[in-house]
Amino acid sequence: MDYIKILENLISIDTTMPPGENYLKAITYLDPLFQQAGCKTEVIRIPPEHAEGRSGRVNLVCHRREPGKPRMIFYGHIDVVPAEGWPAFQTRRESGRVYGRGAADMKGGIVALLAGLEAVKDEPLQYDTSVIITTDEEFSQATQLIYIARFLQPLAGSHVFSLDSGFGGVGITDLGVIHLDILVKGKSVHSGMSHQGINAVEQAIPILNALMELKERVVQRKSSVRVHPATDLTHMVARLNINVVKGGLKVNIVPDECLISVDRRLIPEEDIAAAEKELMDTLQPVSGVEWEIADIYRIPPVPPVQGPVIDKLEKIIKTVTGSSGQYGEMGSGDLSSIVAQNWGGQEFSLGVIRPECNIHGRNEFVYEKDITDLGKIIALFLRE
Repeated sequence: MDYIKILENLISIDTTMPPGENYLKAITYLDPLFQQAGCKTEVIRIPPEHAEGRSGRVNLVCHRREPGKPRMIFYGHIDVVPAEGWPAFQTRRESGRVYGRGAADMKGGIVALLAGLEAVKDEPLQYDTSVIITTDEEFSQATQLIYIARFLQPLAGSHVFSLDSGFGGVGITDLGVIHLDILVKGKSVHSGMSHQGINAVEQAIPILNALMELKERVVQRKSSVRVHPATDLTHMVARLNINVVKGGLKVNIVPDECLISVDRRLIPEEDIAAAEKELMDTLQPVSGVEWEIADIYRIPPVPPVQGPVIDKLEKIIKTVTGSSGQYGEMGSGDLSSIVAQNWGGQEFSLGVIRPECNIHGRNEFVYEKDITDLGKIIALFLRE
């Protein structure tokens, strides 16, 4: 296979979430490639009731079953975040890099998996192996992961190898999440008659100030879990970011609503119920402002994983690249908590994302060599 050409073709399929279109096109493209790499495949259409009401959700399940051997499930997702202001779905190759939305997060990881599987297609594997390629990770996919479990049995005691991760070491845990939407209410009038209205944007200011005071305390919390040195951090750190403030229709209209979206990231040592209470305790004392919680989304943090499988992968990474380690990831996703709580397994990770790859930003790219090296690592990891 020409893996870089496969990556270019995959990037060119716009699987932006939202809205989450072209999933079937992307899965249909990947299906025969996984067959060529030695897998039996099945295209799974997710019922809307198992995808939070969203239709057109399609997953790919692939198997190299070796019953009686330890269970290993590789994970990837086909959706990408939105992109504006650059030709994100027109790939370009430059100085050993491939540019395009999803190059590193995480279509490059899927292509590396294809390379690793093809390298061992005619050999016995050390694991009873499956692959899932999912959708909606960049939004929420917990209900889809719970549904797809029926196609992956047995799951109890399984290891889940996520390719949605950084390069250079084994990811052993990631951050928990609370996404909080706060709707501040006002009364809309003509701007010249503002004394008769209530400006929701201005009413949001004391709430923003209270959240910023909380942020100063939150970011002081440091985990005992180390992170890769390339992150410019030493250990995992808690986060609180106000990433959306949206209000107003026109400059001469007093706005009657203002939406504040808060992104709270939790280190493994934090408790999600306590973190949510801390947010509520911060908002409640704000006086003279009418507000409500419009939406809340939670992913609890999970403890770091460990064991001989993790140690083995760490050694293989060092063999191929010259360096390795076991690190916490400064990202988040539904997978780790679903694997731990619903599947009865352990999730760890290794992908092709580096801090400089600018995932979720303009000119996202992946190093071609990282795709090649990850393919080699996967092949060595699977060989009996």
